[in-house]
Amino acid sequence: MDKKKILTLNKIAKVGLDRFGDSYTVGDFVENPDGIMVRSAAMHDMDLPESLLAIARAGAGVNNIPIDKCTQQGICVFNTPGANANAVKELVIAALFLSSRRVIPGVEWAKTLKGNGAEVGKMVEKGKSQFVGPEIKGKKLGVIGLGAIGVLVANTAYSLGMEVLGYDPYLSIDAAWSLSRHTQHAASLDEIYAECDYITVHVPLNNETKHTFNADSIAKMKDGVRLINFSRGELADTQAIISAVSTGKVGCYVVDFPSDDLLGVDGIIAIPHLGASTPESEDNCAVMAADQLSRYLKYGIIKNSVNLPELDCGRVEDRRICVIHRNIPNLIATLSGILSGEGINIENMLSKSRGEYAYTVLDFAGDLPDAAIDAMKKVDGVIRVRVI
Repeated sequence: MDKKKILTLNKIAKVGLDRFGDSYTVGDFVENPDGIMVRSAAMHDMDLPESLLAIARAGAGVNNIPIDKCTQQGICVFNTPGANANAVKELVIAALFLSSRRVIPGVEWAKTLKGNGAEVGKMVEKGKSQFVGPEIKGKKLGVIGLGAIGVLVANTAYSLGMEVLGYDPYLSIDAAWSLSRHTQHAASLDEIYAECDYITVHVPLNNETKHTFNADSIAKMKDGVRLINFSRGELADTQAIISAVSTGKVGCYVVDFPSDDLLGVDGIIAIPHLGASTPESEDNCAVMAADQLSRYLKYGIIKNSVNLPELDCGRVEDRRICVIHRNIPNLIATLSGILSGEGINIENMLSKSRGEYAYTVLDFAGDLPDAAIDAMKKVDGVIRVRVI
């Protein structure tokens, strides 16, 4: 049996790559790969080889991957939601304190006292009042987006004595089970804006969420509100943020995605994308990505795909046909008809759809003639057929 090939586009934690074992060839210069492991490498201008079946992003964001192009070519794209959640949560909690207590400006000011010898203590006591900031206990935190990270932030903030107001119209069942009952439900973003002293955003970047923090939304917020963004830089309108910070409307903006405009602005703390930069997070993401990629290549199982429906079809008992296709009427009947015409009995069939696309798995026993495979590939709406 030929080894499956995995191309790595970034440095991936060894503990993740080790999950592939001896039945895979893994490396930076693999040709005609079956799968790709990636972190932040830009793939939009990359020629995707015909051999490529799946891409696994060791992280949550997939803006560096051409999702539409992949879907049209029958390439499954995975991410690893929740694998770096604790790492990001810890830094968001740190951001709550940093945005309040003016620790960073204070530390930078203290450095300027170097060389004053015994006078430093007196100078500190005289000058420290300029760095006074409020405690977070008793304040209200608004959490926009209650996925894996948002839930952890909400629960931790409550344990620190904050009131927590959460907003997520797409709250999953798993997230709901994990969320503290003490988190209050906001009916709208406007409710978050009007009531909260601190607001943190944890949503994916898309056309609906771009510039969630903008001039109009900031105008609805409390004076001196502190904003935290560890999701994507484009979730905030940079110029609106700078303007609001300069007037004091926004007391502080903490962002994990620095841009040239944001650097050096008083009241803005630009952290160099450290949210998931922990060895534990990188290991978790690598292991999760590798496992998802391996299960798909070996069994056709889809878990945490961003472009195809989730489908757990279990292990392969005999033979399996995996079909990525358009979600159109009678297509599955046509596929099963082709197999019946060849005298092949379908032992098990599962199919799930996601918007315009669908994924169907057909298990069978015995041999599958090449003519049947070719006929299935020619069915209108079929994008990719592979046999395991």
